[in-house]
Amino acid sequence: MESAIMRPDPTEYAPYYEQYVSAVPDGDLLHTLELQLETASTLFKAISDAQAIRSYQPDKWTIKQVLRHVIDAERIFTMRALRFARGDRQELPGFDQDEYVRQSDCNEYPWHDLVEEFQHVRRSTISLFRSLPPDAWFRKGVASKFEVTVRALAFITAGHERHHTDIIRTRYL
Repeated sequence: MESAIMRPDPTEYAPYYEQYVSAVPDGDLLHTLELQLETASTLFKAISDAQAIRSYQPDKWTIKQVLRHVIDAERIFTMRALRFARGDRQELPGFDQDEYVRQSDCNEYPWHDLVEEFQHVRRSTISLFRSLPPDAWFRKGVASKFEVTVRALAFITAGHERHHTDIIRTRYL
């Protein structure tokens, strides 16, 4: 069931996530997620394998590592959203993004395959959010020691992708 998903109140997520929630433009969130799929795919397809293994500073991730992080985080955010939308009240742990990237060995992974994986994950994200009944958006749970609503997780997902694609555009290319 689909309806307009309003921007969450700051009380619906940890203060850290304000940077992501505020990065999401006003309007239909599902349309924003679909548009991001198109614009990010266009951006990523313009990047070569050689460019994808470069970082803008020695201590920073490569573009492949940034995209791996976006994919992993989106999976985690949507898994949290699914669990809370379905009424799961178990507290969920945080995750160490740097360790996830280190363990991924993604610099050895073909860039094209990583881009395709992002597209599949984003399509799955859109399908999940499109399928939620209206009352599910307001369900909440605890993740990383903070209470968060399903709609906040949807906005965090969109804002997180935007944050990192903006970094790729401004610092890597």
